[in-house]
Amino acid sequence: MAKTQTTAPERPPTPAGGNVPQALLSLLEMGRRARMASTTDELAFMLVNGTHSLTPYRQAALWWTDSGVQALSGVVQPDHNAPYVDWLKALFMCQPLGDGLPTRVALADLPEDVRSTWADWLPAHGLIVPLTGNPAGNPTGALLMARDEEWSDAELALLQEWSQIWLHAWRARTAGLGSRSWRQWRQWLNFRDADRVWYRRKVSWVVGAVLLFLFAPVRTTVLASGEVVPAQPVVVRAPIEGVIERFDVQPNSTVKKGQSLFEFDPVLIETRVNVARQSLETALAQYRQTSQMALTDPKYKIELASQAGSIEEKRAEFEYLKDQKQRSAVKAPAEGVALFDDPSSWVGKPVAIGERILRIAKTGDAEVEAWLPIADAVDLKLGDSIVLYLQSDPLSPVSAQLNFFSHEAVQRPDGVYAYRVRGTIDPEQSPRVGLKGTAKITGRWTVLSYWILRRPLAVIRTTLGI
Repeated sequence: MAKTQTTAPERPPTPAGGNVPQALLSLLEMGRRARMASTTDELAFMLVNGTHSLTPYRQAALWWTDSGVQALSGVVQPDHNAPYVDWLKALFMCQPLGDGLPTRVALADLPEDVRSTWADWLPAHGLIVPLTGNPAGNPTGALLMARDEEWSDAELALLQEWSQIWLHAWRARTAGLGSRSWRQWRQWLNFRDADRVWYRRKVSWVVGAVLLFLFAPVRTTVLASGEVVPAQPVVVRAPIEGVIERFDVQPNSTVKKGQSLFEFDPVLIETRVNVARQSLETALAQYRQTSQMALTDPKYKIELASQAGSIEEKRAEFEYLKDQKQRSAVKAPAEGVALFDDPSSWVGKPVAIGERILRIAKTGDAEVEAWLPIADAVDLKLGDSIVLYLQSDPLSPVSAQLNFFSHEAVQRPDGVYAYRVRGTIDPEQSPRVGLKGTAKITGRWTVLSYWILRRPLAVIRTTLGI
């Protein structure tokens, strides 16, 4: 039988003058990058961040029905305990994927709890692009995109084509890998192994190695966001009520004891002092007049006692306001580094008595502070090791020993509840206050199997109550 020679199809001609629409060029470039991606994480990051080269948007999120929110635009790794991620889960669960075509999000069709909080998390116009992650063809995930402008039909068609290109690369990275590896693994285990005694078979050695590995002793470790903070800072509060006029120091600058930190606007204080002085002088003049009249008319002697009391009251008020005027220039109570926000945000701002303005940290008096999520709250004791890997210098970690663990979780500014953990920094290290990074906290000894199954067991017990 003669062999049939197959010729490759000719490349379609390029439009004259290279006049290719920019959107098509971007689509071809994104398709090339998707085919070159080596991992599924790289593909997910490309989908939520790189799609911006095809059409503009403000926020994007990738969600799968089996694993939840996998990627967020502008974020390296989403925090699955964050309120924003919980809200996205509720949104995706109530959003039908339909026939697999991009669909504009209709706010009127959403549940009340999701619709009422939409503006808190996303821009006005949302778009759902269904994704088919398995060969069966049923939508198993979705890409959410949101922006302030409405979505056009041309953009929907472009995103539909891009989603199909991206899914082709996604399935190429996920489909068939497990079955192929399993067949190779079984062939290796059964190769010339059937006629051997059980303790000389490869499978016996593999099972023994796995059991030995699972019961190997390890230290319980958890990761948390950390920061270098002052250990015992001196808090400088507003001594009077007024408006701050100017700052005499800059943030993170070194100050000496007695150095001027900031001053209040003297106009209001001087006005109060002048009013109190005039009231005191009026009371004294009235008292002298009454004293002279009492020499000729005894009935005025009765008023002298009440006027004397009024004079003492006004004198006390006058002395108090004079003291307030002297305290309008706030000085440093100790030597150290001044820690506060931008001075321009304080100038002209009215403050109340006792309001915290800044902190003064003594040089070398620093600690490591970490925020441990509730799901990672393992058994810790005083003296456990804390290692802070700084974002600015990851090759020079900061070592510390645990000296404080809060008994209850508190809400952080990002809305996540966490436990506050503090550690004493080793004396030979002196990192600068304010450096941030990731803290690795080491706890008690345990077996590797428990370390691996700790979180799954916690989820099962929380979900099923067993």
